Amino acid sequence: MSSTHHGRRATAVALAALAALGLGSSVLADDGVSAATDASRRVTEGFRIAPVPLDLKGLDRTLVGLGSYIVNAQGGCNDCHTNPPYAPGGDPFDGGPIRINKKGYLAGGTDFGNGVVSANLTPDAKGLPEGNTYREFLSAIRTGHDPDDGHILQVMPWPVYRNMTDHDLRAVYEYLRAIPSRGKHE
Repeated sequence: MSSTHHGRRATAVALAALAALGLGSSVLADDGVSAATDASRRVTEGFRIAPVPLDLKGLDRTLVGLGSYIVNAQGGCNDCHTNPPYAPGGDPFDGGPIRINKKGYLAGGTDFGNGVVSANLTPDAKGLPEGNTYREFLSAIRTGHDPDDGHILQVMPWPVYRNMTDHDLRAVYEYLRAIPSRGKHE
């Protein structure tokens, strides 16, 4: 047999194995989808899953949508930066339908003990998330140091998030600028 025939045969066997495991459709569903199409889907999904109204005035719509996707579908930011994360009767861990706590969305206040409390990520009066410029936000994520006092950000998974691309972090920042301001900003 030719090497081409072996390659086709191996591919057919692999696809049959995936199908037998029930994985074939999920693996094949995105086959051939361009990066541009995938990016567009993430932006669209980001707007669909945003739990609060967004103010897009003066912001890059594409970055806001992507940022929402990262924050709400990948980052799990709500789990620590919203207290409590779910509205009454909407906690999926209690078997309820998922209902995000919109009133406290990303306003911080989760107490982890030893003086560690999650920050309010919503925009301040100047429209800056947590009162930070993009440069301060980027530095905090990349280094794990609080821009206000330089302490190491405890609990915050910055050692993982620091590996995100500048573009993705800019999208997160742009999304945080678009959400409603909530609570006290220190």
